[in-house]
Amino acid sequence: MLLNFKMKIESPAWYCARTKPKHEHIAAANLRKNLNLEVFHPRLRIERATRRGVVRVSEPLFPCYIFFRCLIDEKLGEIQRTSGVSTVIHFAHKIPKIADAIIEELKECFEGEETMNVEDRLSPGDEVVVVDGAFRGMSAFVLRVMPARKRVQVLLDVLGRPTPAEVDEDSVVNEANTVATLVPILAAPASKNLAVVGVNCSWS
Repeated sequence: MLLNFKMKIESPAWYCARTKPKHEHIAAANLRKNLNLEVFHPRLRIERATRRGVVRVSEPLFPCYIFFRCLIDEKLGEIQRTSGVSTVIHFAHKIPKIADAIIEELKECFEGEETMNVEDRLSPGDEVVVVDGAFRGMSAFVLRVMPARKRVQVLLDVLGRPTPAEVDEDSVVNEANTVATLVPILAAPASKNLAVVGVNCSWS
């Protein structure tokens, strides 16, 4: 169902759209190409150990969310009909603007680009799966990270007994490894205040 809010907007502002799962890049591309909108779709490029080995993946900083700038009362209907877009974020009958300063600060973190290279970090207490070597397929908990040696000390369950072992950091996969664990969640419908990458901000 299309939203039909009447709003008086005097100048373009930033807003947030929720996309269909895994459709952030499609929605962003369509808003740019078809509606000629300015879009900000920050992504993280992560080098990650997987069961197939180390791979480089690109994931959205905010899964299922993108930012766009426009005169919302002129473009709302077209935006919501855009392929990849699920809805424009709204609270009751209000579509909140995002302050320009927040988007600019995010852009500064990404040095003017939409993709940032980040390390896939392990921390003591993380639950992991060993994907290579003698312990392949076994679950474990990280006890200690040794960056200089690129090794990780883990606690394995061997024949029912907790057993510490040392493995290459590239041979383990973090079971809870998602972008949501790297940055705060963008927003919740009942929330008026956001914390975006350490920036305290409020919907206006």
